[in-house]
Amino acid sequence: MALIDPRERDRAHAETEYVDFYAEALKASEEFRKEYDGRINVVKWQDMPLDRSPHGLIKHIINEKMNTKENCLDIYMQFLPAGKASGKHRHLSEEVFYVVEGSGYDLHWDVKFDCKETMEFEWEETPQKFEWAAGDFVYIPPYCAHQHFNADPANEARIIVVNSRIVKAMGFDWFEQLENAEGY
Repeated sequence: MALIDPRERDRAHAETEYVDFYAEALKASEEFRKEYDGRINVVKWQDMPLDRSPHGLIKHIINEKMNTKENCLDIYMQFLPAGKASGKHRHLSEEVFYVVEGSGYDLHWDVKFDCKETMEFEWEETPQKFEWAAGDFVYIPPYCAHQHFNADPANEARIIVVNSRIVKAMGFDWFEQLENAEGY
């Protein structure tokens, strides 16, 4: 014998507003697949736009605004002028980067998090320092405030940065520029 409250059964079967969410999702998926077929698989160097951003000079390799088949990652090359730094920012997605050329270091201000009535965030006052050089791979945790520094006063450094777009689709498009790169 079921222990279902009859009121719950009545509420479950009660007539409410009718919508077409499921049929609309099927149609949207069909349209997406048609549009997706027209997207590019290979991004040529001349199709990678430059961006003078508050974070510094970057060259977009893959970006959600580009017409590529990639839907989960944003990838860009960042140019760090001799002896200079990127902007300082934080975002809810993890970040990784590969050092193509040059040497320098990162400063990371780890996040402290508590979930009470609302989510509360604080960041460490003293950053951790991570040195890097060509061929190194660097990991940056989610929502960690961070900044890249080129330690070479005579030569540019270049890094390839990879971020996930997945958290944006989940409603966590938390991205903040805390300090601009010099000259931007």
